[in-house]
Amino acid sequence: MRYNRMVIMRTLKQTLYTIALMCGMFTVAQQVPASTQGTFTIMNATAHIGNGTVIPNAVIVIENGKITTIADATVVRMTPKGTVINASGKHVYPGIIGMNTTLGLVEIDAVSASDDEREIGTFNPHVRSLIAYNAESRVVETMRPNGVLMAQIVPRGGRISGRSSVVSMDGWNWEDAAIRTDDGIHINWPSSFSRSGSRFEPGPMEISKNYDKQINELQDFMTNAVAYNAVKNAKADLKFSAMNEVLAGKAQLYFHVNGEKAIRDVMSFISKNKISTAVIVGGNGAQYCAQELATAKIPVLAGRVHELPAREDEDYDMPYKLPKLLADAGVLVALENSGDMERHQARNFPFYAGTVVGHGLDKEKALQMITLNAATILGIDKNYGSLETGKSATLFISEGDALDMRTNKLTHAFIDGKEISLDTRQKDLYERYQEKFKN
Repeated sequence: MRYNRMVIMRTLKQTLYTIALMCGMFTVAQQVPASTQGTFTIMNATAHIGNGTVIPNAVIVIENGKITTIADATVVRMTPKGTVINASGKHVYPGIIGMNTTLGLVEIDAVSASDDEREIGTFNPHVRSLIAYNAESRVVETMRPNGVLMAQIVPRGGRISGRSSVVSMDGWNWEDAAIRTDDGIHINWPSSFSRSGSRFEPGPMEISKNYDKQINELQDFMTNAVAYNAVKNAKADLKFSAMNEVLAGKAQLYFHVNGEKAIRDVMSFISKNKISTAVIVGGNGAQYCAQELATAKIPVLAGRVHELPAREDEDYDMPYKLPKLLADAGVLVALENSGDMERHQARNFPFYAGTVVGHGLDKEKALQMITLNAATILGIDKNYGSLETGKSATLFISEGDALDMRTNKLTHAFIDGKEISLDTRQKDLYERYQEKFKN
């Protein structure tokens, strides 16, 4: 009886804690999404175009949500339009794109009702992450002060997790936020090796006994999907029909895979199934087959830069320099962030690129990995990813270097020409406790 009473009291305390936590989250007003597109002229800033070009003294005109002018102010003389922003001494960047994130799919890990990142089952290509995206997430709004203005929202779990979509970090709901719906399907490739022992007493790495079986199951699914989509008026099957756009080359097929052997097996799988739009996600060990990836024109979303080496015998700085090694070999590289605390850590995308710069990569090429390269892989590069005439005015102004956490302090940010708020719960708390401790 006493034990039961203790269990009940503990459960009650946990429930009250969760309620208090959620109430605390909603007592501070949520930021209202931007509503109108304005006309702005940004003067005298250093513009980092996103394609490797830098304009030291730029003039940028924003009209109807688009960039209508971007030029060297010392060469092009023009009358400013709309609201003039004097950005002298500051820097302008294209909006940073967070790749392979679960932003908006989970709010509080301990509250199951706020966790919608995965579906039950093994093969779920028909599951859409977009409709579960919470545009009013407290976590989402914390991305904007660092310049992360767009993100790829990806489901987790199973052998085939489902379909990702691309959203902006501003909007009343997922319909408002959507930039590209269902950009690709995500496959979690089987691991060719696994660690023996337990979590608390890990043993040596061993060859996975079920590796070949799991690959055969995946191949059977692909074979059946191809056969299904080749037959007209076939009996409806959501899972097989969901593969149609990938098979037709209209959407990406993302392979979440690590290890040289597994990556080479993925390349064989891609070739065998004639997949024309494939992307490697994670890619630990990809440096050993970088030339083959470049020849096959398979992009790589390099795993989290701020991470430990994947193997005991690996260079201590391999996570930091892997993107450069791949880029030097001619691979199209963008950065991704999956792992522990991935939603909150997504705000560090600009600093991941900064770490790559610290290990030898040119700064503007590192910027491309979180802007234009990412947009190219997502298929949205005609409108996003760089500061070019005719493209969406999704950009931000920083007081300093956006890739340096010490100087990346945003003064303005725009999504599709709408100036958005940079206020967050964290900023509110910072200002509050500045008052408390200023004396």
